Amino acid sequence: MILDPGRAAEIAANLTEVRQRMAAAAERSGRHPADVRLVAVSKTYPLTDIAAAYAAGQREFGENRLEELWPKVAAARAEGLDAICWHMIGVIQSRKTGDAVGPVALIHAVDRVKIAQRLSRDAQAAGCVLDVLLEVNVSGEASKHGFAPAEVLAVAPELLTLPGIRIGGLMTMAPFEAVPEATRPVFRALRQLRDELALRFPGDNWRELSMGMTNDFEIAIEEGATIVRIGSAIFGARNG
Repeated sequence: MILDPGRAAEIAANLTEVRQRMAAAAERSGRHPADVRLVAVSKTYPLTDIAAAYAAGQREFGENRLEELWPKVAAARAEGLDAICWHMIGVIQSRKTGDAVGPVALIHAVDRVKIAQRLSRDAQAAGCVLDVLLEVNVSGEASKHGFAPAEVLAVAPELLTLPGIRIGGLMTMAPFEAVPEATRPVFRALRQLRDELALRFPGDNWRELSMGMTNDFEIAIEEGATIVRIGSAIFGARNG
């Protein structure tokens, strides 16, 4: 695989800027920059872009479609990019839960009890346990997937007993706002929900808060994000 030097330099510079902004946001909120992980959202971008980011030190990448994820996993392995941790950040259809079982570090968007149950069943059949986050529709937008906040509190006891999945925290998508500050209440509400779940159901199940994208990741970090999902700020505007 041959990388375009100009493109590789662009991606490396973008990564440096994003990491600096992440660190500044963490420090503003009294947190250590290492407490926030960066998932580079590589959906629709070619393997050469992933390789350029990898060369610049990025190791965690996110895809939102299984049909795109697995070919990239195979291609990256063939190119020796063995240290990549892949994240499935998109919603999984119930008929495709079996296809989600594989070498993925984290599934971010478990949005229904049915999906959690099927993922658990399929993971058990494969002899593994999947690390997942519960997607919460904090804003209540009809166009967004996820549990309602009250629903998460109601179904958590059942989901925590499913043997094929291991819940690690919560995920949300804030509405796109022209002024990023307007997203703060959404991120704060997810953090507060996580804190309530941790009180009701003690353990290590609620550590992660996956929230914040290119438009609003600094606000999300200030409100407690442990994972941010950033694509276009690293790779540029996507075509699809």
